[in-house]
Amino acid sequence: MPTTKTLREGSARKRAAILSAARELFLADGFDRTSVDAVAARAEVSKRTVYDYFGDKQTLLRAVVDAVGQSLITTIRRTLDDTLTDLPEAAGLEDALVTFSMSIATDMLGSAEYATLQRLVRAESGHLPHRGYNSMADTPDEALAERFAALAAAGLLDVPDPRLAADQFIALTFGVALDRLGSANAAEDARVRPLVVEGVRTFLRAYRTR
Repeated sequence: MPTTKTLREGSARKRAAILSAARELFLADGFDRTSVDAVAARAEVSKRTVYDYFGDKQTLLRAVVDAVGQSLITTIRRTLDDTLTDLPEAAGLEDALVTFSMSIATDMLGSAEYATLQRLVRAESGHLPHRGYNSMADTPDEALAERFAALAAAGLLDVPDPRLAADQFIALTFGVALDRLGSANAAEDARVRPLVVEGVRTFLRAYRTR
């Protein structure tokens, strides 16, 4: 029976160098024209090290996409901490949710990291798993669901299913902007804000405690 190769965790510095080099080359030259030799040379490691750490070029591409995605998750969690923590009363909830949403729509969706993720996924979709693939341990809706559960425990929301509430919040705010405008990047389009505000108000009509 064939055996599955065990990948090395290895040095964090070398792993980061390989991911950075691969990201630059995938963006500049594309997946097909990027060789493992070129990645190794730019990262200043051996070709063997790249294979030991990531197994093959397709796995390396997924690791690059996941690393960028995880960076965006970190931004979302930091924004949640800044805007939706220790709210004293329900009266401030609408403003807090709008502030959170607009921070994401401006700072994250207008960031270089988000642009990188979009470019990689669009250009290299044929080399990535199916659309439902997500190897990250954390996702935006899970991060938001955790915060909604905390707000429910504080008596500010009534959310029997926090994950469903998070999915609906994202659909009512960013989803509507994407559907109407083709983008939810508020840094580039002032029309995003009124759609986000109305989405927050619709969400609260369904989930605010009564």
